[in-house]
Amino acid sequence: MRSSLLPALVMLVACGDKTPEETGPQPLSGCAAGSAELAACTDGDAYQADLVFIAQERNPGSAHWQAVQDLCAGRFAELGLEVQRHSYATGVNVIGRIPGRTKPEEQVLVTAHYDHIPNCPGADDNGSGVAGVLEAARLLAMGRYERSLVFACWDEEERGLLGARSWVSEAVDRGDSITTVFNFEMIGFLDDAPGAQSFPTGLDMLFPDAYAQAEDNEFRGDFLAVVGDEHSDDAMAAMQAHATTVGLPLLILELSDEQTTSSFLSDLRRSDHSPFWDAGYPAMMLTDTSEFRYAAYHCNDGDDVVENLSQDFARRNIAVTVGAAADVAGLMVD
Repeated sequence: MRSSLLPALVMLVACGDKTPEETGPQPLSGCAAGSAELAACTDGDAYQADLVFIAQERNPGSAHWQAVQDLCAGRFAELGLEVQRHSYATGVNVIGRIPGRTKPEEQVLVTAHYDHIPNCPGADDNGSGVAGVLEAARLLAMGRYERSLVFACWDEEERGLLGARSWVSEAVDRGDSITTVFNFEMIGFLDDAPGAQSFPTGLDMLFPDAYAQAEDNEFRGDFLAVVGDEHSDDAMAAMQAHATTVGLPLLILELSDEQTTSSFLSDLRRSDHSPFWDAGYPAMMLTDTSEFRYAAYHCNDGDDVVENLSQDFARRNIAVTVGAAADVAGLMVD
């Protein structure tokens, strides 16, 4: 066991493992003492319980799509967040908000899409992301922040990012100030066998340092990819700091403004972060890299089921994001 994990393990023991029904809106003692303490209180069992519930077929309009939408809305309300079911022409996003204390107009988002395709359970895509948002909301609701924290369960990602596009369009019209977006897009699959990880064609030439990092690690699929723009430097630095604490390898791809809107990098735009890029907002996709590591993506080669996924890997991904989001939002410690 790495020595850097010991502070996190001590805090996890102090916080205890609670089910979603037991947590409620009450803060856990000690967790909100700082961003590292919040991160260390990430509860893998609570995440797993939500993931098991979410991971059923839930194409838009289906009964389970509605059930997961209700789960997002109900959980946000239970945690004391301001809740909105954001209806647009063809779907419904679920938004939860913690107003900032000193800079409420500035927003930090933690998001994932809750829809999926027919005939596939969608455990990793994107049940893992939605369960991650719910666990992040549970933890971050314990604190007070300078900036507002916004949590979103996006609809219709699989139909062309429609839910996120609709919300971003309205955000632009409102003149919203968005500091950064942490977008979970599949965070549960790990394969640490040499050669398990592949990459889109040409990535080695565009991002030689990141590719060399993967090559030095024998192309093991044991890292979280952080795909961000050049205006997300502070958020990516915060991710790296917390990742070091919990022993999570990160592969960071930083895109220029020109690259964020390039059709040649479509594999790096395939989730709900890209509408934010298109509108000029900083955003990051946090991903296990989908089919570049996971054969059961979209149930292409086997079913995308909970049993394929690593609870500990997802827990560490959530912990790192919670810590970074608390830092960027400006956690206020008494």
